[in-house]
Amino acid sequence: MTVTRRERALRGARGGLVAVAVLLPGPLAVLASGPRESATSAEAAASAASAASAASAATPDGESAATVQVYGARTYGWRGAFGIHTWIAVRRRDAPLYTVYQVIGWSVYRGGPAISVRQVERADFRWFNAEPQLLAQRRGADAEPLIDRVEAAVAAYPWPLEYRVWPGPNSNTFTAFVARQVPELGLDLPSTAIGKDYLAGGRVVDRTPSGSGWQFSLLGLFGVSLALEEGLEVNLLGLSFGLDLNDPALRLPGIGRLGADASIKPPRPASQ
Repeated sequence: MTVTRRERALRGARGGLVAVAVLLPGPLAVLASGPRESATSAEAAASAASAASAASAATPDGESAATVQVYGARTYGWRGAFGIHTWIAVRRRDAPLYTVYQVIGWSVYRGGPAISVRQVERADFRWFNAEPQLLAQRRGADAEPLIDRVEAAVAAYPWPLEYRVWPGPNSNTFTAFVARQVPELGLDLPSTAIGKDYLAGGRVVDRTPSGSGWQFSLLGLFGVSLALEEGLEVNLLGLSFGLDLNDPALRLPGIGRLGADASIKPPRPASQ
């Protein structure tokens, strides 16, 4: 049976409406929940305050333990209805300060490098007044060797002078890249980490950021992943939805996880 041009157009329009119906309710619900912060200088200054959210480690050396942490917080303005900004912090044993690594777009826009490196007393700072969420943490003797690998991955980041809000490379592309080089972090980036599926080196297949599975991705715009940590996730135009299997929850655009709270993943055995 011959399909006419009009029928193809109608099918395309129906597909577009289905995509909108699946992808936009979450971000619209977040927008409707309250006003988003804007990027004023006063709010930027306020965002540096610690949220005092980091859990204390049950390690023999307590607060002096070597630490690797990954945080995420809603980005400012209307974009916060869609996604989060993420950063990585490391602190060697007995060091007084954390070193925070993150990609910041306005640095690139002003002709600077994409990667920001700074030292802070606490890594759980607010991002333009948005509360941070601890996404992954490793502390103690097992964390010390990971710090060298995190620093090596930061140095190897393939877009040191580039930034694009969508579909990447952006702050979440950076965090996902580092996580893929250090799979022991077991980092399960939420569906709101837009840019995490933008793969390096023109790849279309790679490990998921947690290292516990595989993903297919076309320039971060379309793809699918299946992994122990991330579960089953579909990416359409940079917005992701799916099902977390090991900690049952829905993964929704704009909203993130809807279900069991498992933001901090325990380390997997070394044999995995």
